[in-house]
Amino acid sequence: MKNRAFALLLAGFAFCSNLWAQKDYSYSLDLSQVVEDRVQVTLTPPAVATDQIEFQMPKIVPGTYSISDFGRFITGFEATDESGTPLPVDYIDQNRWLIRNAKSMKKISYWVEDTWDSKATPRIFEPAGTNIEVNNNFVVNPFGFFGYLEGMKEMPFKLTVKKPSGFYGSTALVATKSGDTEDVFDVNDYHRLADSPIMYCKPDTAWENVGGAKVLVSVYSPNKKVSAKAIMAEISEIMTAQKEYLGGKLPVEKYAFIVYLTAGFGGSGGMGALEHSYSSMYYLPETSESQAGETMRDVAAHEFFHIVTPLSIHSEEIQYFDYIDPKMSMHLWLYEGLTEYAAGHVQVKQGLISKDQYFRMISQKITMANFMNDSVPFTEISLGCLDKYKSQYLNVYQKGALIGMCLDIQLRKLSGGKMGTQELMRELAKSYGKDRPFKDSELFDKITALTYPEIGVFFKKYVSGSASLPYADILAMAGLRYEPLANREILTLGKAEVKPNRASNRLMVTNIDGMNKFGETLGYMVGDEIVSFDDQPITLENADEVFSNFQANRKEGYKVKVVVARPDGKGGFAEKTLKAKAIAVKLKGMNLVTIDPKATPEQVAVRRSWLGQ
Repeated sequence: MKNRAFALLLAGFAFCSNLWAQKDYSYSLDLSQVVEDRVQVTLTPPAVATDQIEFQMPKIVPGTYSISDFGRFITGFEATDESGTPLPVDYIDQNRWLIRNAKSMKKISYWVEDTWDSKATPRIFEPAGTNIEVNNNFVVNPFGFFGYLEGMKEMPFKLTVKKPSGFYGSTALVATKSGDTEDVFDVNDYHRLADSPIMYCKPDTAWENVGGAKVLVSVYSPNKKVSAKAIMAEISEIMTAQKEYLGGKLPVEKYAFIVYLTAGFGGSGGMGALEHSYSSMYYLPETSESQAGETMRDVAAHEFFHIVTPLSIHSEEIQYFDYIDPKMSMHLWLYEGLTEYAAGHVQVKQGLISKDQYFRMISQKITMANFMNDSVPFTEISLGCLDKYKSQYLNVYQKGALIGMCLDIQLRKLSGGKMGTQELMRELAKSYGKDRPFKDSELFDKITALTYPEIGVFFKKYVSGSASLPYADILAMAGLRYEPLANREILTLGKAEVKPNRASNRLMVTNIDGMNKFGETLGYMVGDEIVSFDDQPITLENADEVFSNFQANRKEGYKVKVVVARPDGKGGFAEKTLKAKAIAVKLKGMNLVTIDPKATPEQVAVRRSWLGQ
C-alpha cells in the first residue's frame, strides 16, 4: 500500500511537471552586446516529447524565390539541459542540427553573423538579409536570426530584444512591452514571426491613418539626407489612391514601410524591396529627398498591394510554407504579376498619371516580355522559378502584369463594365482569407465560376497553356490600337509629363525635363493646365479623344494652338496661348499602344470602365 501511494505521488509530480513544461518558444536577442560583428541568440524551447529533434533555419523564405541558406550564418550552436550540460548535437547540413536527448533540453544558444557584411556566396539580396552596425543600425529579418524545431512551427513565439538605449524598433508587430532598452513581442507562430522585419536605430518615423490602418514610415539615412516625413509626403497620395482602389478600406490594422538608405552599393549589387503581409523592407540609395521620394513611390506602389496577395488570397503552399523543402505555387501570375499590374493600374485609374503615360508603361512591359521565353506555360515557370526557370523570373513583373491587364479588360467587356480584377480580388478575398488558403489546382476553376466561361478558356490557353497573349485583340476591346514593332511616324504631343487635376478637371503639366522640340517650342511650364488643344476644349473626360484625333487628322507642319492656364504667382491663373508647328517623330521597332479614333461606343465604354473617366 505504501509503495502504491509513493507511485501515485510520483505520478502526480510527473503530471504537474508536464503542466509546467514550456509551451511556447521564448527567444532573446541581445543587440546591446556585439562581438566581432555577431550577436547572440538564446532560446528557451517548448517541451519536446521525442528523444531527438531537428532545429532548423530557413533555406528559403516567401517572396524571395531564391535559396538563401540562413543557417550558414550561424556559429557556436549549442543545446543544454537544465544544469547547463551540453546535449549531443549532430550537424546535418548548413540549415539543420539534430539534437539528441531532446526531452531534457532546456536551452539553445548560438551566434548570428549578419548577411550584409558577410563574404559568403551566394550573396543575399539586402532587403531579405540582416544587418549589424554597432551603435548605428540593426536590420532584423527574423528568418535570419531565429529558427524552429521540426514539426513545431505552429506554436506561439515570444521575442525579447535587448537594444541600445534610445533605439526604436520599427516593425508592423505591436510590442506587448516596450522600454528604453528592451522590447517584447508575442506572435502566434513562426510564419508570423518570419513575416515581420524589425529595424532598430535612433528613430526617424512618420505616421498616417489610411483607410482605417495606421501606416508607419521609418527611415535610416546615414547622412541625414532623407527624412521619414518627406517619404511619407511622397507616398501618401499613392496610398490614398490604393485605399480607394481597394474599396475604401485596407485589410490591415497596421502597416510599416521600413527604409534603409545606403550611400553605396551592398554586397549583392542590388537595390529594391521585399514584401511582407503587413510591412515591406527597402534597401535604396541615399539620394536627395525628391529622388528618394520618387523611387519610394514607384516601389511602394507594388509592395503595398501585397496586403491583398498573399495576405488575403494565397495557396496552401504559402499558408503551410516549408522553409527547408519548399513547394512552389503555380500562381506567380497572381502574387507578383497581378500585384505589379495593380500598382500601375491604380495610378491611371485614380488620376495620378495620364493615360498616355500608362500606355507607355504597357508598351515597355510588352517589349521586356518579348525578350523572355514565351513558349513555356506561365504556370510551369512559376513552379520552376527556383531552378529550371530561374532565369525567367523577371518575366513575372512583365508578362505576369500583362496577364493581369488582359484579364481585367476581358472581365470589363464581358460584364458591361461592372467587374474587373479589382472586384474579382474582393470576391476571392471573401471566399478565402488570411487563414483559409486555396488549393493550387482549383484556383482557375474558382475564378471561372465567379466570372465567365470565357475566362476559363483564357487561363487554359494563355496561362496554363503556351499560347502568346493576344495583345492586339485584348486592347481592341478597350478601343486601343496595338502595333508591334511599329515603324512609322506619329505627331508628337511634346513629351511633357502631365497629371490629371480633378479639382479643375484639367490636365496639369508636372515635369518638362524630357520635353522634345515641339514641347519646348510651345513653351510648356510646370504648373500649366491645358484649357484647349487645337481649338478643342480639354477636360479629363475628352482629352484622349482630342489628342488621338489630332494625331490621326493633322499633318507635320500644321500650326497648333494650345491655351493653358498658367499660375500667376498670386494664387490664381492667367490664360496664355502657346503656338508651334506640329512635328512628326519616327517610331522604329517600338511596341506602340494608342487610342483608336474609330473606336465604337462599346469599346469606349470598356476603356472608361478600365481606365476611369
